[in-house]
Amino acid sequence: MVYYTFEEFNGFSRETFEFLKNLGKNNSKPWFEKHRDVYDTSVLKPLRQLVMELGDFMLTIDAGFETQPAVNKTISRIYRDTRFSKDKSLFRTNMWIVFKNPDRNWKSKPGYFFEIYPDSYRYGMGFYSPSSGTMAKLRAKIDAESPDVMQVIQLVKDQNIFELAGDKYKRIFDPGKPPEIQEWYQRKDLYLVCNRPVDDLLFSNDLVNVLIKDFQLIAPVYQLLRNISK
Repeated sequence: MVYYTFEEFNGFSRETFEFLKNLGKNNSKPWFEKHRDVYDTSVLKPLRQLVMELGDFMLTIDAGFETQPAVNKTISRIYRDTRFSKDKSLFRTNMWIVFKNPDRNWKSKPGYFFEIYPDSYRYGMGFYSPSSGTMAKLRAKIDAESPDVMQVIQLVKDQNIFELAGDKYKRIFDPGKPPEIQEWYQRKDLYLVCNRPVDDLLFSNDLVNVLIKDFQLIAPVYQLLRNISK
């Protein structure tokens, strides 16, 4: 078992984003190995700290979440899988943390995420790849005007932090539904996301409190998506 020493998250550093930018320009193993210490201290370390700061709170949303602050558990790998991609770049220039249930069907279950890019960041919650059956259940709940789904649709409509996103079917299933319902009804997949440019919040411990507040806001959406994906 690996043990991690808790250190308070005090924000990312400017070096975090400089590293990601430079990695995009120098995407090679020799360059990465030469700058691995920067990756360890300015990218991986604050991501681990952020996972540890958020872990206890995330377990109040779902006691089954994986919260171990480790790569391939809650933290993305820096190495890209190029086997089935035209892009043969060895390293990714974005990194993320995710809180999800650690079972083999995790891609079809909802989870929370926080992701950094060289010039921006985003966070939110939703599906990675829901099954068609799961999305059919959502449409059935909307058809029945089930209180849980109608309350969630209203909750998302009333807030201004997250956008509803995800691919849509081209074929219109029910042209009679109003536009705000169609936004949910037509989705092949579905997630809520807040997109932000690199700003001062990233360099402060205040990021933890903002994520907790915003993740709590959309917890009812998570519970709905979890229930329909069982």
